[in-house]
Amino acid sequence: MHNITLILLGAGSASRFKLPPKKQWIWSDDKPLWLQVADEFQTIEPFESTIIVSSRDDIQAMSNFANYTFVKGGTSRQASLKNALEHVKTPFVLVSDIARCCLDKEMIRRVILSKNNNSCIVPTLKIVDTLYYKNSPIDRENTKIIQTPQLSDTTLLKKALDTDTEFTDDSSAIASQGGEIIFVEGSVKAHKLTTVEDLAKLTCIKKPSTRALSGFGIDIHPFEDGKKMFLCGVEIDSPFGFKAHSDGDVAIHALIDALLGASGLGDIGEFYPDNADEYKGIDSSKLLKDTVNRLNSLGYVIGNVDLSIIAQTPRLLKYKKPMRFNLAKLLNLTPNLVNIKATTAEKLGWIGRKEGVAVEAIATLYYYDWTKQ
Repeated sequence: MHNITLILLGAGSASRFKLPPKKQWIWSDDKPLWLQVADEFQTIEPFESTIIVSSRDDIQAMSNFANYTFVKGGTSRQASLKNALEHVKTPFVLVSDIARCCLDKEMIRRVILSKNNNSCIVPTLKIVDTLYYKNSPIDRENTKIIQTPQLSDTTLLKKALDTDTEFTDDSSAIASQGGEIIFVEGSVKAHKLTTVEDLAKLTCIKKPSTRALSGFGIDIHPFEDGKKMFLCGVEIDSPFGFKAHSDGDVAIHALIDALLGASGLGDIGEFYPDNADEYKGIDSSKLLKDTVNRLNSLGYVIGNVDLSIIAQTPRLLKYKKPMRFNLAKLLNLTPNLVNIKATTAEKLGWIGRKEGVAVEAIATLYYYDWTKQ
């Protein structure tokens, strides 16, 4: 409805998930999980806006997928929710966790249809097992399992969270202000993804697509006298290196662009700008390692890479194998999946005049197949 804003929380570290990708970045067919959840919510109600809360690095990637509102999370669920509420203008707000990824549309409609001022609508499940608190049984008829999404009066929720008290969910915060808590029937489908074992219980998550993703990168650097030369992280015997903000490893720079291109994340300048002091003179191998870690956390697996180095000087024949093996180590690949080609410019143009080097690179990525774990 147009008087409701949807907030999806996904800024947690997912430390209990224990897979290379964060749980919000496991792939369901051709979509990362966070996007599948956000898009599925749009088929239920026409929300005024949808706010997705995540980490700064994830937001940088997420913004390339969809035109939702992205907000940086805080150090806790409550801090993240407070950050998101600053962007909410509607009288009601529906809050859910991305990890509660299989949506029961009828349950969510029950929540929305029960909305009321000065209240919080909460889906719950009955407990069917015997319960003990410490060493004594308790009456399970007086207990409930609390789920999300929860629908709250926006003004009251903002007021409730403007405190040092830490609440575990929205209903606890609303109750602290004397608001009405309205319980509706929940759903066993709304199971939360916390550990790898939970994946077997969540049938809405599809097997990742086998689509191959290709990217192309190119970089050029002129020579600079008196500087060490590095290509593919290997030091080259040369009286000059490359003029650059970093160490100028033109091959690694082209490769990073190819990897970022395959993932649709942008280019090297967006992640490692050449005017930032933290990257001045940096070993480009560190940038490549960071890129690989970033891709792995977002659910990508590197398939293979291929580089063409165009240089009139220096001669690179004896360095090709060391460069191949060094890149393979940095990329966590076997060396046969890393190909290095070197050619001259036949004395043509600025490369032929021995003024610099150009490198072209291509890379192939695949989605991490969590079904094989």
